[in-house]
Order: sequence, then structure tokens, then C-alpha cells
Amino acid sequence: MLRLTALAASTALVATAASAQAPAPTPAPDNLERLSAFRTTGTKDFTTIEQTGSKAEALRATLEKIKLPDGFKIDLYAIVPDARHMAVGPQGIVTIVGTRKSKVWAVTDRDKDRVADEVKDFAPSLTFVIPNGPCFSPDGMLYIAEQNRVLNFPAAEFFYESPDVAAANVVPQGKLIPVDEESYNHTARVCRVGPDGKLYISLGQPYNVPPPEKLDLYRKVGIGGIIRLNVDGTGREVYTTGIRNSVGHDFNPETGELWFTDNQVDGMGDDIPPGEINLQTEAQQNFGFPWYGGGSVRTNEYKDQEIPEDVVMPVVETIAHAADLGMTFYSGSMFPPEYKNAIFSAQHGSWNRTTPVGARVMVTTIAEDGTATSEPFAEGWLSDSGEYLGRPVDVAQLKDGSILVSDDLAGALYRISYGE
Repeated sequence: MLRLTALAASTALVATAASAQAPAPTPAPDNLERLSAFRTTGTKDFTTIEQTGSKAEALRATLEKIKLPDGFKIDLYAIVPDARHMAVGPQGIVTIVGTRKSKVWAVTDRDKDRVADEVKDFAPSLTFVIPNGPCFSPDGMLYIAEQNRVLNFPAAEFFYESPDVAAANVVPQGKLIPVDEESYNHTARVCRVGPDGKLYISLGQPYNVPPPEKLDLYRKVGIGGIIRLNVDGTGREVYTTGIRNSVGHDFNPETGELWFTDNQVDGMGDDIPPGEINLQTEAQQNFGFPWYGGGSVRTNEYKDQEIPEDVVMPVVETIAHAADLGMTFYSGSMFPPEYKNAIFSAQHGSWNRTTPVGARVMVTTIAEDGTATSEPFAEGWLSDSGEYLGRPVDVAQLKDGSILVSDDLAGALYRISYGE
């Protein structure tokens, strides 16, 4: 045993000495750096998703259960694994779909029969971390907001045919939020390019209700809010505060004002607090979290704390725990006139309610006096027995005026049209 121990020690010493003298290994090439310099990465293969077969048939069977207003119909548009937020290219060539995993998908309807015929991964040479939030600028710049990075893909609608795409940092890895604040919870970012040409990104805070010692840091960097920055990454500012976890926002095309959904506090009971649809009319407005858990319901943790004087209350209170996520203003001409400038939004469905709710698409109409009313538009993904047949995440508008709905449970995009 003594000889074996001595031999092991001797071997370890030699290995340590050799390691100390050996040159450091050459770092693996950074594909983002190569793509930024318009250099190839050697990546040649895409992951493609089959669009026919038994899965497509099963999804179409589920869609037969979906209820819509008269004159509307819903069809399977594409099979897209883990489909989350969507960005429709301004040329109408490709729809980019984010996920909460490591893939971004490019969805194309080449023959324009209103059904996608190609789904493949976008920029496969890059390693994404929760690339939930894609958005396009009007001039065709694609932005993807990840857990802790924001990338820009110029002319993505035309570069996506190749595995190598032009790409650059907007916010480098580890600079969107402090690395110490990275979490597995509330990390799905969304982004929009506003009427001012700036990039708006939501940053959910990771707690159900954050501890007081976190509030100053979160307010400073925009966690639990929405930040605004120039599209080159400069000029960052906190635009919105007092949000728990917003996973959907859009700008009213008529007024330019920002509207957003917010997911509210869990564990307070089946029927409280309500979810929210909010309207922001100026920069730095405060929407009440964590003093309010949703609507006017106070959180237990902050019930004895003084409420800031400038709190803005929601325009719409939605059913508790339905998980209101992605939203878009309707600007097309396919749907009847009463839907013009209405908000279509997705309710993902509850996870901690004794009787499940949600799993549907809502429509919110805005009256001339600024009041708003929400009601179900497409529902049926939640069965009478409480089983989820799908979980809608986001809504996006196609060039022809139809809308897409993403579903991360079934892994699909659905197209809702009128009068076809």
C-alpha cells in the first residue's frame, strides 16, 4: 500500500509539473466574433423540422376544438418545437421564433399557401441561452433578447438561408443584468423597437416577491421593469418600474404609447391577485409592484409599507393566474373593422390554481375615452376536465392581416384568418 501511495504521489507531481510547463490551450473560436467580421464558421448543417405526419394530424385534430367568433377559422401554420415569442419580418419572408431553450427557429411559407413549408434553426453556429425574445425593426434589423445578452442580425430575412449570418452584439453577454442576478425564474425577455427607433426590453425579476434589500439594485438596472436603449446598445435607461414579470408589450400604432401585460403574485389564492394589462404614457412611470401584487391587491410582504405616490394602476384587470404573456396591436385589414387597433394577447394558463384557467387568446378593445375591455377570442386549449391541449404564448400579425399564435406546449404556430 505504501509503494502504491508513493507511486500515486510521484505521478501526480510529474503531471502537475508537466501541466505548469505546457502552453495554455488555444481558446475555441468565438463564432459571434467571426460572424461580426463576416467570416465563415465552418457550420454547414441545419436542424429541420418535419411538417407532415402524425404530429401534424394530431395538432389539426386539437384545432377542431377551438372556438372562435363567427367568420374566423384557425389552421396549423407550422410545427415549431418550444415555440415562444415571434417576430414577422417586415418583408413577409420569414418569421423568427424564440424559445426558452437554446434554439431560434426560422419559419418560411415559400409557396404562400398560408402554411409554412420550412422550419429550420436560425444561426446554428451560435450558442443561445434562453433566446425568448426576437423583434424586427421596420428596416429589417432583427434583435434577439436572451437571458443576459442582446444580439443584432442585420438583414436577417435575407441572410437566414445560410448557417452563417451577419451578427453583432448590442448588449454583450453578462451585461443585460448583473451576472449574480441570473436566475432560472422569470428569464424570458421580450423586445420591441419603439416609434422613437429605440429598443425596449423587459427584465422580469426572479422572485415571487423580492426582498427589500434587492429593490435599490433592481430599480437602478431595470430588473422588474422595462429598459430602453439605442439600437447600438448605447443610451441605456430604465423606462418602466414596478413590474413583476412582463412577457409581452407593444406600441399603440395610433398614439405611440406603450402597453404591456404583467404576471402577478402567486400563492395568494385562486382568485387574487388579478393579472394586468397596463398603459404607459411617459418615461419612468411606476406600476406598483411589489407593494401591489396585482391590481389593487396588496402583497403580504409589503402590506405595511407606504405606497409610492406615483403608482399607475392597470387599465385592464384579467383573471387571476391566467398568465397573460405576448400581445400585439392589430393593424391589418383582413379582420372586421371592430378589431382595428385592438390588442390580441395570449394567456398561457395557470400553474398553481386549483381550477385551471387561461390557455386562450384574448382581445382587448380600447374605447375613445381610454377605457379598455377584454374578452376571450380563441379558446379550447383547456379541456373541460382541466387538461391543457396547448398553451398559447404570443400573437403576431402576418402581412396579409391574419394572425399567428405560438404554443410552447404543443410546439406549434397556428394561423387565425377571417373570411377565407
